[in-house]
This record gives sequence, C-alpha cells and structure tokens, in this order.
Amino acid sequence: MTTPHPELIATPRVAEVSRNTAETKITVRVNLDGTGQAKLSTGIGFFDHMLDQIARHGLIDLDIHAEGDLHIDGHHTVEDVGITFGQAVAQAVGDKKGLRRYGHAYVPLDEALSRVVVDFSGRPGLDMHVPFKSGMIGTFDSQLAYEFFQGFANHAFVTLHIDNLKGENAHHQAETVFKAFARALRMALEIDPRAAGVIPSTKGSL
Repeated sequence: MTTPHPELIATPRVAEVSRNTAETKITVRVNLDGTGQAKLSTGIGFFDHMLDQIARHGLIDLDIHAEGDLHIDGHHTVEDVGITFGQAVAQAVGDKKGLRRYGHAYVPLDEALSRVVVDFSGRPGLDMHVPFKSGMIGTFDSQLAYEFFQGFANHAFVTLHIDNLKGENAHHQAETVFKAFARALRMALEIDPRAAGVIPSTKGSL
C-alpha cells in the first residue's frame, strides 16, 4: 500500500460567501473537490438549471440561495450570483499551488457547440461571443449570461474566453456554454501531481 505524496494532502478547498445589498441577498457555498451535488434557489428556474450544470459537470458541490428583486427583472440576481460565486471560488482555491491553472472544453448539444477556455491567472477578463437566437429562455433573459460570467471572472480573478461556435436553439446554446464552463473549471482546478506545491507561473505568484 502506497502513501500519498505529502504535497498532495491539502486542506479541503471549501468556502462560504454572503453578499447582502438593497437589491439581493445571496449566500454561496462551494466545495471544489466535491461530487457535483447542488442545492439551488435563485427564483429563476432556467438559471438554477444552468448552475446545476456547473456543479454536475465541474464536480463542484454548490449551494446557492439567492433572494433578489425579481419583481424588477433578473439582472441583479444573476449578476450578483456570479460575483458571489466568483468570490467563493477565489477563496476556496487558495494559493494555487499545484493547480493546473488552465482549462478548456468543447461541449455539444444537438446542433449547438460551445468552447470555453479559462486561466486562473489572477487577471480578470472576459471575452464572450454567444449570438443567442432568443432573448428569453423560460424566465431567464439570455443577455444575463454575460453578466453572470462577467461577475464571476472579475471576482474569481480569471481570464475567461467563451464562444458559441454553432447553435440554433437558445436553450441548447446556453446549456453548451455552461457545461463547457464547468468542464473547463474542472480541468483548471485539478491538482497536478507533477507540480505539487509549485505555483504554476514563472513569476512565482498568481
């Protein structure tokens, strides 16, 4: 029986972050080394469905409770969930020692195909090209996908490239984007046994 390399025995990568404003009240709990379990309550059914994709395909345990001013629209809720989720991931990921850092994924769903590439660079940035074929998906405004990912990128301190390469159905377009995001996160957040205890940057910090 072999003993795990000591550098790979790390404290659990978990975090809980709350954000309370005049517009929203949000609590996010994450376990980056989970099994994809999710407890989600944002008041926007399709958004919950997309967050479930992040948990399931990213193997991240995700607990999100959000109360927002949905009598106005979903903008503040979706954006603030992205911000709070980003803050929780940044807190849980810690010093990034041993992190693969980069992740990418292509995900199809019927006629739709999306690509997501992420870098836990410490430099926030989003480049997103998704020509949604419909303005609304259920009660979810498709424009808010950008606001979610912008909030996440800015507060997780990642560089994020999102491209929908093909798609005629807005539900399919969104689902491929969120699934590809989840898979890219999963790859980037893995601990590389060949680089245990090492910051994945020539600068020595991220």
